[in-house]
Amino acid sequence: MRLLRTPEDRFTDLPDFPYEPRYAELPDPHGGRIRVGYVEAGPADGPVVLLLHGEPSWSFLYRKMLPVLAAAGLRAIAPDLVGFGRSDKPGDLADHSYARHVEWMRAFAFDALDLRDVTLVGQDWGGLIGLRMVASSPSRFARVVASNTGLPTGDTDMPPAWHAFRTAVEKAPVLDVARFVQSGCASVLSDAERKAYDAPFPNETYKAGPRAMPSLVPYRPDDPASEANRAAWKTLTKLEIPFLVAFSDGDPITGGMAPVLRRAMRGAAGVEHPVIGGAGHFLQEDKGEELAEHVARFVRG
Repeated sequence: MRLLRTPEDRFTDLPDFPYEPRYAELPDPHGGRIRVGYVEAGPADGPVVLLLHGEPSWSFLYRKMLPVLAAAGLRAIAPDLVGFGRSDKPGDLADHSYARHVEWMRAFAFDALDLRDVTLVGQDWGGLIGLRMVASSPSRFARVVASNTGLPTGDTDMPPAWHAFRTAVEKAPVLDVARFVQSGCASVLSDAERKAYDAPFPNETYKAGPRAMPSLVPYRPDDPASEANRAAWKTLTKLEIPFLVAFSDGDPITGGMAPVLRRAMRGAAGVEHPVIGGAGHFLQEDKGEELAEHVARFVRG
């Protein structure tokens, strides 16, 4: 596997993101080793909150949530998915698969960091990957927070906004990562914030991850990942793990999944599920502090 590593000087002067980068080395079953970058905030002995981002962002997306969670006494850990942020980037589209991304994050959280009693916060692909992790290793998790995400199987078609996004990514001669993040926000990113979202990708050769992810979403019943996601649904709906559905009120891509998750997940019964107003798909960017407060209350209460 051809791995690329973003030069560290690309990550200088990141706005409101003073966290020291940390790294975990993973043995890749397909050959070699892969480095996963992550940041951490809060007491080392606090309850663990694992913050998984999605496409095409990186852990920078959680910069507004990290201080709130840390102040609540939680150990907040935000890794970069392989292919994103400071993590190594497989350079070929064929190197990316749904199963590989699940395994990379599982190995990071459980083999490298040995995290236990985890509260998962998953948004976008962070939920697609994280919910699979919960289904395969439920004893590792204490709680789940699903935010603007889902677990598609291809048995129900994806919304038109997602198809438009997938087509735009496939056809873009130059993938403007910051523009795609901005398009999923209700707020306006500053020039420095847009630069931060572009930072992991010096040129097009580094963008196989963002290029690949839309095509890995199971949107047909016979997709390679569909059966694994169906099996995960069967497990997840039987679990008693407390489950919080914290969606925004303005996400045309995943908004329809909120009532499905509230209804289907046994652990969601009796939980007060917030709807975060004035936020788009990337609600961490638009209303990160508010989302973090909901997460902290869920963990502490």
